[in-house]
Amino acid sequence: MSLTLREIAALVGGTLTGDGHIVITGANIIRDATRGEITFAEGEQALKQLASCSASAVLVAESTATTTLPQIQVPQVHAAFAKIVTHFRPAPRSLRRGLSPAAHISPTARLAEDVEVAAGVTIGDDVEIGAGCTIHSGVVIMSGARIGAGTTIFPNCVLYEHTIVGPECILHAGSILGAYGFGYSFASGRHEISAQLGYVELGPRVEVGAATTIDRGTYGATYIGEGTKIDNQVMIAHNVRLGKHNLICSQVGIAGSSSTGDYVVLAGQVGIRDHVHIGHRAKIGAKGGVMNDVPADAVYVGIPAGPEREYFQSLIGLTKIPQMRKEFKELKRKVAQLEEGSEGERRGEAA
Repeated sequence: MSLTLREIAALVGGTLTGDGHIVITGANIIRDATRGEITFAEGEQALKQLASCSASAVLVAESTATTTLPQIQVPQVHAAFAKIVTHFRPAPRSLRRGLSPAAHISPTARLAEDVEVAAGVTIGDDVEIGAGCTIHSGVVIMSGARIGAGTTIFPNCVLYEHTIVGPECILHAGSILGAYGFGYSFASGRHEISAQLGYVELGPRVEVGAATTIDRGTYGATYIGEGTKIDNQVMIAHNVRLGKHNLICSQVGIAGSSSTGDYVVLAGQVGIRDHVHIGHRAKIGAKGGVMNDVPADAVYVGIPAGPEREYFQSLIGLTKIPQMRKEFKELKRKVAQLEEGSEGERRGEAA
């Protein structure tokens, strides 16, 4: 598995500076790299950390004089380093075993060629699963669901009835698609559950993180657009429609009937109220609380979320309040002295 630096440079199509005969036995990040391993550095801060790094070589985007380590220069550092890591730590080969006899598959389910279903999977009536799908143990796919070709569903996911998953999607462990939406009407002194007749639909190449929940629509679809990537522990409510290629980070909560355009980014713990629309390419900063529509290409932060520039201007103003309070007290003291002096003068004149 070991390679010389010259061989690694050839592997990634990079330019070598230094001794090409050095033998490399592994790849690691700067913090953990030891002698005999290659690391990578991208950005000024990472380059500074090389001074205390024990690696035998470094992968860089541009030749640098900040380190004496042999360097391999490449156009795309992360892509090249991933190729090196894959060489030293190749993915385990997994033989496809087809349909496990310990899976429970309805006789009315329709499975295409080369589908792998692990032990403990439950597949309901009239389910359709496309070619090349992999369904890991503990998955429950309820009646009428449709799974596109090449999709992977990791352990213990639950797909409620009529869920539609596009081709080449990835559903990570414990995600739940199609649960009832949190919608109730108040009648006769109690909360009655509203109609839950819709479903969830994922476009092609959507990724859903571990323990993420996407609720069904009331009558139609809760829809996730093509190429959208959803992180772990995200909550997407009923009737939401997300555009294409969104990035939804961890612990985001999106309330019912909200929508996004394409290429929207929601950072960690963003909360979006119901019936709000976020325009194309907009970005919401971490913990942002979105109460109103967000225009296209905007960057919003804060609670309630607003334009980034305005928010930080307000923040700067808040930091000045203690000094302004001191100045106000001093002004009050001086005004009081002036009033006392004026009062004394009036008394003197009166005498």
